[in-house]
Amino acid sequence: MKTAIAIAALALVLSGCTVASGQMDTRAGLEPIPGSITYGGQPRTKLTRSPVGSIVRHTFRNELGQRVDEVYVIEPDRSLKIVSRKVCRGPFCDD
Repeated sequence: MKTAIAIAALALVLSGCTVASGQMDTRAGLEPIPGSITYGGQPRTKLTRSPVGSIVRHTFRNELGQRVDEVYVIEPDRSLKIVSRKVCRGPFCDD
């Protein structure tokens, strides 16, 4: 009986664990985080030579030292909108 209780407890603990080497977040309206191009507001310089709808990629390290890959799209008003964010949580990141 004690073994069954121990196994059930272990299964319960392990069911709460997740494994994530990377996470792609494709929700609309992602909020900027420290290190994002748009953290603290839009950049002062406008992207006048890039066509509307162009993709801008940005890679940086977050406060935990994890690699963060963000993808932005240039909006009609020349602002940048974050369309996806991938945080590499493990030693290797799935590309």
